[in-house]
Amino acid sequence: MLLVEVVGAHKAWALKSRLAFPLSAVREVVARPETTIGWWHGMRLPGTHLPGVIVAGTYRNGQWHFWDVSKAINTLEIVLDGERYNKLFVEVRDPDETLQRLQAALAAQ
Repeated sequence: MLLVEVVGAHKAWALKSRLAFPLSAVREVVARPETTIGWWHGMRLPGTHLPGVIVAGTYRNGQWHFWDVSKAINTLEIVLDGERYNKLFVEVRDPDETLQRLQAALAAQ
């Protein structure tokens, strides 16, 4: 399972505390340090968006996305297949380490 834990005050901003998906649903995981937390990410349903500060929660822009990003440089994009969310944009403490761990788990399945 891929488990995404939303921590601290981000739980209130994203209106979620945890997301879980089978590893078989993960199609791609990439580091996205260029991710913008600017003006438009789609319709917010529900969530929080303070441009340049935080994007958190569920967004719809032709597809369903989940965001939890305040420091864009630490962003991973996770592409899912067959799940409610098509993509997850999540901020992690160490993108390189997290990316390696996810890729290893995907290769082992």
